[in-house]
Amino acid sequence: MSSRPIYLDNAATTAVDPRVIAEMNSCLGADGDFANPSSANHVYGREAGARVEQARAEVAALVNAAPEQILFTSGATEANNLALLGAARFHRNRSRHLVTSRTEHPAVLDACRQLEREGCVVTYLKPGPSGIVEVEQVAAALRPDTLLVSLMHVNNEIGVSIDIGSVGRLCRKSGVLFHVDAAQSAGKLPIDVQSDAIDLLSLTAHKLHGPKGIGALCIRREPRLGLVPLQFGGGQERGLRSGTLPTHQIVGLGCAFRIARESMNVDIPRIAGLREQLWGVLAGIPGVELNGDPVRRVAGILNVTVDGVEGETLLLALADLAVSSGSACASLHAEPSYVLRALGRSDRQAQSSLRLSLGRFTTPGEVERAGSRIRAEIVRLRAGEPRSGALLDVADDPRYNAEVRRRLHALPGWGALPDVPSVAKGRAGDREQGAEVVIAVRIERNRVAEARFQAFGCPHVLAAASWLAETALGLDCGQLAAWDWQEAARVLDVPPAKFGRLITLQDALRAVVRNWPGAARSTV
Repeated sequence: MSSRPIYLDNAATTAVDPRVIAEMNSCLGADGDFANPSSANHVYGREAGARVEQARAEVAALVNAAPEQILFTSGATEANNLALLGAARFHRNRSRHLVTSRTEHPAVLDACRQLEREGCVVTYLKPGPSGIVEVEQVAAALRPDTLLVSLMHVNNEIGVSIDIGSVGRLCRKSGVLFHVDAAQSAGKLPIDVQSDAIDLLSLTAHKLHGPKGIGALCIRREPRLGLVPLQFGGGQERGLRSGTLPTHQIVGLGCAFRIARESMNVDIPRIAGLREQLWGVLAGIPGVELNGDPVRRVAGILNVTVDGVEGETLLLALADLAVSSGSACASLHAEPSYVLRALGRSDRQAQSSLRLSLGRFTTPGEVERAGSRIRAEIVRLRAGEPRSGALLDVADDPRYNAEVRRRLHALPGWGALPDVPSVAKGRAGDREQGAEVVIAVRIERNRVAEARFQAFGCPHVLAAASWLAETALGLDCGQLAAWDWQEAARVLDVPPAKFGRLITLQDALRAVVRNWPGAARSTV
């Protein structure tokens, strides 16, 4: 058994299949097909070019396209940008209205915002509680000047899938371009650009056990679809995407897509079974709720809200699992998941969610161990939360995971102080906003003799509160009042998006100062 954590973050990226690695290696060494595929005047270049065209055909075969429809990019982000910016700029004198949804990937949302700055109008559809945008919503949003509809096939956070065929046929009938972000669905759900009436399709390799840094945009061939390129140079890829083609990555993309096409009928039912196995464990835990439609979803993604447990606190406890959280603290973004909030989840619920995503190499044993671990930690975290409404103090729960208790006890100042005249306490924050802190100091001769904290929040809050508990020792009331969260942010290298959490800590400290014994406080 490997000592590394169980990997359940395949929606973020996947391990490269060994068969893909072997194909890529054959394009790297001096004895392989390493040459520039545009160098058609010698055999090395022609052999590399043949590998590129073979990969192009493999990508096309997965989505029932013609090879000449495939344009290689650096990934789905570039493909999304080229599809939206390229089409809108090409048709800027004809149509300037686009339709998308609030739950799209940032690569689509940010491209739409850029187009708004360039004079376009964008309608952002809100999915229902299931997380799915229905074809009726798209139909209602279309206008006479609508140029393009852009929707993701499978949502990257909650895994639900839309009916791209119905939307595509509606758009085709209405004379509107249809772009699909298929980063999470290619090779996992059937896609047919012909019958689904898809004009632009974004693809990537690294979500499908291929290499990072390579993807493709599938472009409608007839009638010809015009795009304005995003970059210029040597005129590769029909002038739409200049730059020397990375033969080894393209070959890896083609190999990954070929393997997916050949193994879909085996891989997908197996992964779906593992997902149901995992959900069967989590569904039995009170307060655990599935996010998104239970049926219309991709096989490998499971997103759950865990009531009463902050997301990053749970991640801290699950150090032996590689998973991601719906909490804002899982990234550098200050806001909770915009996808979950669009589904009607509160900030607290969005910050108490886990995304578990499985892949080709996930085993039943890993799923069984992961389910058991998640269940155990949820129970232990909840057991450590007093019914009186006091803050989470898992360090005092003897049943709590020994490793997590070791980490928390290693933080100077973790714990509580009794309610006695020599102790001043302050509380600030709100769990709904993701952070709540209590600071308590014991006072001797008008100076801090001991400082303790309790907290509900992310590791940045814990680290800053611990640092405060150390630096507060020996300070008088005035010095404590002058404590500045910005110094903690600098010393602890806290990202700017998390500064709001540290302000909560300072507010708790100011409450301590207000509760300081009167004679000393009056001099502040």
